[in-house]
Amino acid sequence: MEDRQALLRGLPKVDEVLQDERLFLFFESTPRPLIVETVREAVEDLRAAVLRGETERIPSRDELVERITGALTEKNRRVLRRVLNATGVVLHTNLGRARLSAEASRAVGEIADSYCTLEYDIRAGARGSRQDIVEGIVCRVTGAEAAMAVNNNAAATMLVLAALARGQEVVVSRGELVEIGGSFRIPDVMSESGAVLREVGTTNKTRLADYRSVWASGVTGAFMKVHTSNYRIVGFTEDVPLASMAELGRELSVPVIYDMGNGLLADLSRYGLEEPTVTDALKAGADVVLFSGDKLLGGPQAGIIVGRKTYIDRMKSHPLARAFRVDKMTLAALEATFTQYIDRDRALKDIPVLRMICAKPEELRARAERFGEMLTAACPGLRVEVEACEDQVGGGSAPTSRLPGFGVSVRQEGLSAQKLERRLRKAPVPLIVRVGHDRVLVDVRTLAEEELALAVEAFVCAKGGEN
Repeated sequence: MEDRQALLRGLPKVDEVLQDERLFLFFESTPRPLIVETVREAVEDLRAAVLRGETERIPSRDELVERITGALTEKNRRVLRRVLNATGVVLHTNLGRARLSAEASRAVGEIADSYCTLEYDIRAGARGSRQDIVEGIVCRVTGAEAAMAVNNNAAATMLVLAALARGQEVVVSRGELVEIGGSFRIPDVMSESGAVLREVGTTNKTRLADYRSVWASGVTGAFMKVHTSNYRIVGFTEDVPLASMAELGRELSVPVIYDMGNGLLADLSRYGLEEPTVTDALKAGADVVLFSGDKLLGGPQAGIIVGRKTYIDRMKSHPLARAFRVDKMTLAALEATFTQYIDRDRALKDIPVLRMICAKPEELRARAERFGEMLTAACPGLRVEVEACEDQVGGGSAPTSRLPGFGVSVRQEGLSAQKLERRLRKAPVPLIVRVGHDRVLVDVRTLAEEELALAVEAFVCAKGGEN
């Protein structure tokens, strides 16, 4: 007990520790209350350890300050942090989906810290509408009569159904009652919108006659087609082409809604991606098309709704439009992204999502070889090999498409792949990799040229890190 009391008397005072010059650097960038709190926590942890009999000595001042600076460094790290995506999944939902283009990023930065024309018409010197910011460029690029943006595609679905079919039936094929991430299901959102789901057909076969047979004047509010963007039904199947559904809708005066989800604007079939485009959907006769901004479009999270002006105007005036509206930074990124699509060939090079999908195997192999050489030079003890692999689009898009790619497999003697992967996640800029066959795979499709050096740094940190 006397030893314990002696240890307690030897505990440093908080005010004394705060005078250590090694903490002065933190006072320039860290709120003083946070520093005081961290020092107090470190001293209290020592006190608790002494009282529990878990320590026989008080650490030196150097050891204590090292603990405190480590804790402060950890606390100063934001929860939302940059990471390096070396998984080969282009639209990785957990890692933020689409990377913005340099042009879109600049547009966001310019607007973020300044006043702007969010709802101000400079020419008229009067109040304007935030929807006008992107409607013109979206219509120009897609060929739609009208357009608007909300905060994601789930919100777009809810708004479209509430504005066009509340209290009426919306006819959907059973094979298209999709569920996406977060247990978001078409039947559930339809119920919340006030529309009534009317299922037709079977899981694998739906015909045009199925839609016609359930139509009733004053009862049927819309026909809805949902693109199965995150799964495919193959084999003994049949579905109704959008053009046929649109023709039936015109005959019966029923609006046809197409929830296509992926937001593809450029034809990527020559790169192995067989997905419908927004322009094709409008040309097929859909009255309303809705899609995500942060998928194959390559922009920020948003839900974009395009189609006939009479229907879009009803959505703009609906109460949910305000609840789902987007902010100035999203609008800045959307405007910049859509503007890049005026030159489609340039967009394939300048929009990161498209550039990654369209990357040629020989280009990826060369990048993998460069990274392998850089890694071998920095960490000579690692076993490094370039290998072919298959990549994915991800983000609930093109589920059956596989992109031929290249990566670098890495093994470290005496360290399992799982432990190496954990260490890579602890790097100053975490490196997220694939693990399998007792090796980590650094897939270079989703790792930009300018990020290779940072990926090497992650391995340097991991080599000497703790498990």
